[in-house]
Amino acid sequence: MRTYLAILVFMSLSVVMSCAQSERQDYQGEWIGFLPNKNSFNFTVTLEKLENQAYHLTIANDGVLIDEKIKSSNANGVLFNMDEQLSFDLENDPDGEGLTGFIKTGKLLYRMNIPKVGENKFEGAWNPFMLNNGLQSDDIMLYVEHTEGDNMIAYPFLGDQRFRGTWTAGFNRQGNLLSFRDTNTGFNFRATLLENTIELEILLVNALVAQTSLTHTNDGWEYSSNPVDQSPNTHTPALLNDGWVTANCSEYGIDTGELQRMIDSIHANALVNTHSVLIAKDHKLVFETYFDGFNAHIPHDLRSASKSISSAMIGIAIQDNVLKSVDENLYDFIPKDYEYTLDSLKSKIKLKDLLTMSSGFDVNNLASEDYYQNPENPNNWLTSVLEAPVIHEPGTYADYGSANPFLLGVCLNERLNKPLEVYMDEKLFAPLGITNYINQTDDTGVTPYFGGGMLLTSRDLLKFGQLYLNKGQWNGTQIIPEAWVEESFQKHVQLQDVRDKNHYGYQWWHDTYEINGKAIATIEARGAGGQFIFIIPELDSVVVITSGNFRNRKGNQPRDILNGFLLPALLN
Repeated sequence: MRTYLAILVFMSLSVVMSCAQSERQDYQGEWIGFLPNKNSFNFTVTLEKLENQAYHLTIANDGVLIDEKIKSSNANGVLFNMDEQLSFDLENDPDGEGLTGFIKTGKLLYRMNIPKVGENKFEGAWNPFMLNNGLQSDDIMLYVEHTEGDNMIAYPFLGDQRFRGTWTAGFNRQGNLLSFRDTNTGFNFRATLLENTIELEILLVNALVAQTSLTHTNDGWEYSSNPVDQSPNTHTPALLNDGWVTANCSEYGIDTGELQRMIDSIHANALVNTHSVLIAKDHKLVFETYFDGFNAHIPHDLRSASKSISSAMIGIAIQDNVLKSVDENLYDFIPKDYEYTLDSLKSKIKLKDLLTMSSGFDVNNLASEDYYQNPENPNNWLTSVLEAPVIHEPGTYADYGSANPFLLGVCLNERLNKPLEVYMDEKLFAPLGITNYINQTDDTGVTPYFGGGMLLTSRDLLKFGQLYLNKGQWNGTQIIPEAWVEESFQKHVQLQDVRDKNHYGYQWWHDTYEINGKAIATIEARGAGGQFIFIIPELDSVVVITSGNFRNRKGNQPRDILNGFLLPALLN
């Protein structure tokens, strides 16, 4: 009898323990928590020069994260790589007053200017999340999903919706520890799976940046946000010593009532997720307003609007004789390892066909971004695109697809004797006085991706539009050849796979808006989610609108804002 009772007790305890263990291992779903410090991701980088090309590097938030002696492989600057995860490529300014170049983590190349603050000391701010004013929400959510066997994947989300999001990969589960990495920012994550909580750590290389305790929820995630106080208005924009001359709308007869009506509509959520609206008139910045915590110093994700910047670089490279002309053949640039993909149709593709989206590649299927950027695709991006079929005679049919400018970036990079991001900075951004931006790389993790994904401030994006309206000049300096601007703005093709079948130039869209019976022609850079440059030659105006409408089918809302508010204001 005692033996029987002992067996029953043992079996009961085993069932209870087994159920508890099963509960502890079922981490599927949403886990929520709070970041202890909204400024954890705003860093100060300090470099103190020692002897023999050595530097003392510190990276700190409220505390010191990294404190190391590093050795530069560049005698005229700081060039090193830390654990293949964090790299610096900075050079001494010609005047000796700072270090200029790039910090790279993940896919992002952060353009940096680190001023000199002492005899051998340099110090500057680095904001990996691109938010100079800290997070406006301390909420964080981790979505956990089981895969085959005992494996897991996890996706972190921040309550601050200004953050462009993570792209996690490299999942590795060892017992109750799940490790993974955000391939965008390069941050590492460690999730310790406990009985009732997940302890989440966020690290830069191996340095702990933030940690929090997450609890499971079945009620969904409703994040809270405390945005900075903003009072959008129609006043004269601030002078920021960035090259812009500012003026008041009233000086140009612009109807501020229409602009205020737009602001009211955004506040009333009739126009959702609008982040910035800027207007330049007669070469002056006359209207500038921000929403949802954005400001003049936060670079915004441009998505495909940066394709027009890629086009500008091709024009500059032709002027520099880095490229001969738009009539060069694509396969004159393709590395030998990929020449097996050449066929009779692909041999006809010219740079001009890539610029005008008329290469003929199957950009809506096997050469689409969704395909060649799919993490489950075993091939690299270039292999996937070049192996895709050409389904139309090159130069005869235009389908919009990012594979075309992606190949332009590959071509230009093959001809340069310096990093592509350095060439872009020297030839375009530095002459425009643009110093606060991020270049996203392709899957090599080295080469800037010409298909889209740069981040610029709205003021700097407006500069780029004004540069084209000025036929390649900025403040009296010819940066892009005038002939290239004119050629870029020609209506070379009609896009066949978009609703309006827009005319298209060299990575520039054409459209027409009707206001009170008057047709107004525009040339536009467009990016997913609502990133637009509107160049309006007839009105000597440039408009920039940035937005966050990535998943709600309102990516074209800026066109409604232009048509319903801004053009009526400008035509008053």
